[in-house]
Formats: sequence, C-alpha cells, structure tokens
Amino acid sequence: MKNFESQPLLLLLMVTLAITKHPNGSHTLRYVYTLLSWPGPLEPQLIFLGYVDDTQIMGFNSIRENLGVESREPWMYETGAFWAKTTDDVVKEQHILKEIMRNVLHIYNYSIIGYHTIQKTYGCQVMHRRYLSHGFFELAFNLHDYITLNEDLRTWRGVGKAGEMLKEMWEKTNYVNQVKPFLQITCVNLLLRFLTFGKKSLLRTDAPKIHMTHKIRPDRKITLRCWAFNFYPSEITLTWQRDGSNQTQDMEVIETRPSGNGTFQKWAAVVVSSGEEHRYTCHVNHEGLSEPITIRWAKHEPPEPTIPFMPMIIALVLGALLMGSVMTFLIWKRRTRGKKGSWS
Repeated sequence: MKNFESQPLLLLLMVTLAITKHPNGSHTLRYVYTLLSWPGPLEPQLIFLGYVDDTQIMGFNSIRENLGVESREPWMYETGAFWAKTTDDVVKEQHILKEIMRNVLHIYNYSIIGYHTIQKTYGCQVMHRRYLSHGFFELAFNLHDYITLNEDLRTWRGVGKAGEMLKEMWEKTNYVNQVKPFLQITCVNLLLRFLTFGKKSLLRTDAPKIHMTHKIRPDRKITLRCWAFNFYPSEITLTWQRDGSNQTQDMEVIETRPSGNGTFQKWAAVVVSSGEEHRYTCHVNHEGLSEPITIRWAKHEPPEPTIPFMPMIIALVLGALLMGSVMTFLIWKRRTRGKKGSWS
C-alpha cells in the first residue's frame, strides 16, 4: 500500500497559481486509519491511507513484511526524508486505536476476539489563496458509534456509548489542543508541499471520453446508458433529459468509481420505450471540457449485443452430457480391452 505528506515555501506561489485551475481553487489532504479485528489469534490489522483530493499518495499495512509507510506516487519520494518519522507516527496511532478498541469492547461487553472496526479520518481543505477552508476529524466504531470534531475546531460531538465515552475522555485531556494546531497549520503546510511536488499529477485535468450504449430489455423496452470514463478530477455531472426536461424516473446512476489508471468513470442509465430513443439526451459537464457535452443515441450505431442466456445454458448442458457419454464409452472400452487381454 502507499501514501504520504508536506513541504517548502519557495514554490508556494506556483502552487497557488496552479490551484486556481480547479473548481473554487480547493484541495483536500485526508488521512484514513482503519483498525480491523477478527476471530483468531492474529493481532488487529491497521491500514493507513493518505489522499490528496482523489489521489492516494501513501499507505501502510501492518500485516505486510515491509512495516513502513510507502509511497503510492513516484513524486512523493522527492518531498523529503520523512518516511521513518511518518512510519513511527502510524505505529503509535496503531497502539492508540488498539487501546480505544479495548475500551469500547469493554463498554459493550463484546468479545475481543470478533469482527470489529475502528476508523479514524482527519484532514484539511485549503482554498486557492493557501488559507484553511475547514478541518475535519472523526472516529467511528463498527460504523455506528462515532465522535466528530465540530466546525469550530474546539468542541466534540459523540454518538452512542463509545462516542460519549471518547468525548468525555478527550475533553478531560484537552485532546483538541493537539488536533487543532495540526489541522490549521501542519496539515495545510503538508498539503501545499504535496501540491508543489505533485502538481503535474494532482493539478491536471483529463477530459472525459463519452460513449452511449443501447440495449434491448426482456420487456422490449430500451436501456440507454451514458458512459463517461478516463476523466480527472472525479467531480463530474452526468444527467439525462427527455424533450429538454430533466429525467429522474426510470433512471439509474452509479457513484463515480476509480478506473485503476489514476482516472475515474461513471455512467447514468435510463429506460425508454422502443422508438423514443431520439427524445432523450445525455448531458455531461466536467472541468476538463471547454463546454458541456450533449449526446443523443444515433440509429446507425449498432445496439449493444444481448447474450442469449437460455440457448447458451442449454448448449452447455448438452455439451456436458455428450462429453460424459463419450468419457463413459471410452472407459468402458478400455476396461473391455483389458479383460480380453488377460483372457488371451
């Protein structure tokens, strides 16, 4: 796994200018710690990930042989020799989260040997003038109890027994006095440092490629699917219109997903009556486009092929039966030959 953070002021002006190319000039640095436990003798596993916007820049996995924070981007190694210190910080965090998990399990009288999760997320967002837009900090247990830092960066809000316990404990120890300076100063400096060294990757814009498919459903209606892929950053608007009006009924939209090559993909589908495809248009807007794109299904485009599942299944079954018959015949013949040979 791979990820990491922070640096110099000499190139901050260049970073500031580059940041203005993005919507509202905002960028986010986010750290995510996930502690997992399960039945058995194994120690809980810690997974640490660091992100700048949509890009994973560093990572750590406690069950790997190489127990160190690793880069996920080549340019991260240019940011300075802070890997050893960051690894130490992550390992310390692992001990802290283990202690929190033990306390929470005690509250709920859960077995320590079981499936449990603690996830801690924190970071900061900066605007194009290098100023902090907002900081965030949240810790959740088993996806239901949680504690979060309020927008004033001074007070906590706890939900559930575990959240209330942590709120009381952190207020007692003035934990916010450690969190607030990190979010307001350290996090911002790290984010600007990463944007400086990774500007070619982090501050780029890749315009989406658009494609539409046409598939006949069993009920003879048509599914029109509008695809956008190979775009960066991940923010994109993908909508359908019918005769110029926004279409919301019989429409399905997936969340934006990584493509696996540093870009993203997304699609939106709408179900229409056969012969009415021309009334529907797909509208795509992304910062990599000079202007929004509108596409409509063209009749000359070949429809997406449908797979004849029943004939395929029947063919597979018949093929298996035929193969079984042939194998049975060959085995029988071989045995027959064996008997004849021993008789002679």
